[in-house]
Amino acid sequence: MRKAMREAIGETVQDLLNSDLPVSFTKRDFDELGIEFTDVTITPEEIQAIRARTRLSQAVFAKLLNVSLSSVRQWEQGKRKPTGSTKVLLDLLNKSPHILDYRIKV
Repeated sequence: MRKAMREAIGETVQDLLNSDLPVSFTKRDFDELGIEFTDVTITPEEIQAIRARTRLSQAVFAKLLNVSLSSVRQWEQGKRKPTGSTKVLLDLLNKSPHILDYRIKV
């Protein structure tokens, strides 16, 4: 499938998902349309920068993400890498540092 056609299909699917129309896509639908999910990669430096932008200590950042303090330390030192949904959450925080502010009660 040509790149332009794939991009047009991707935009149409995204528009449908953003609309108020009741749509549902399966993995098979995405496979047939040639739509893929981007892989999230995040470096220790990026994790440190994300935390710096949120202006939180490692302990508070860990609590916000619902992970251990040890995990945050090891991610930032490059000893371990975040996995699964935590990678996606960190990617969201990278794009919008205050997306989880609602979790902090005053």
